[in-house]
Amino acid sequence: MKVVLLAGGAGTRISEESQYRPKPMIEIGGMPILWHIMKEYSYFGHNDFIICAGYKQHMIKEWFADYFLYTSDITFDFTQENRMIVHNMHTEPWKVTIVDTGVNTMTGGRLKRIQPYIGDETFMLTYGDGVCDVDINKLLDFHRGHGKYATLTAVMLEQQKGVLDIDYEGYGAVRSFREKKSDDNVPINAGYMVFEPKIFDYLQYGDKTVLERRPLQQLADEGQLMSYVHKGFWKCMDNIKEKSELEELWTSGEAPWRRW
Repeated sequence: MKVVLLAGGAGTRISEESQYRPKPMIEIGGMPILWHIMKEYSYFGHNDFIICAGYKQHMIKEWFADYFLYTSDITFDFTQENRMIVHNMHTEPWKVTIVDTGVNTMTGGRLKRIQPYIGDETFMLTYGDGVCDVDINKLLDFHRGHGKYATLTAVMLEQQKGVLDIDYEGYGAVRSFREKKSDDNVPINAGYMVFEPKIFDYLQYGDKTVLERRPLQQLADEGQLMSYVHKGFWKCMDNIKEKSELEELWTSGEAPWRRW
């Protein structure tokens, strides 16, 4: 199953780092946070990735182009034919498609642009700046069990993300989806979504389509949006403070998202 990663925004709230590289390429423990997210999915057997790039997208392409060099022993033989010999390659079994979805494109617009790479199949999607310890395969089982078009992962945290009004008696149906207010203490959208290809019918407003607004609200209105409530770890890297907190967890050896 394909995994779509939204990695095209400029990351203005962490501009101290994002002025030099795309936000998903900001490093935790010496590796981009995008790599950490991909390792999470790979742990559960999902290795086919589509990266929706945009801002400084060439840097993401260059990093993956050289990735096997980073993870292998290399001999550069300049004495005969200028050969490069790769020894003991340790790269993951990943297939990575990187698509330039535009610098100013909104999340729904980015998703719409990669529709040809998805085809007519169920797929997963998450943001390129948050890590968690969600059991991906249990999330998939939940999605397949309810038969709706969309599932998102909900967590209880004080973050400036999309707020969910969840009908817990209705097996997790999402009744509404709106922007968070300062006094809210309710579930929020943590990403880690699963979509049926029908989602593309809801992305009809071009590059200006914001996935988290009209499309998800319309799905909620139609009873087609469900929530998988996650009570474990989740953290988004929106600013330098949050980056430092993730770095501390990693260096301490207590990063909850590290299962590999």
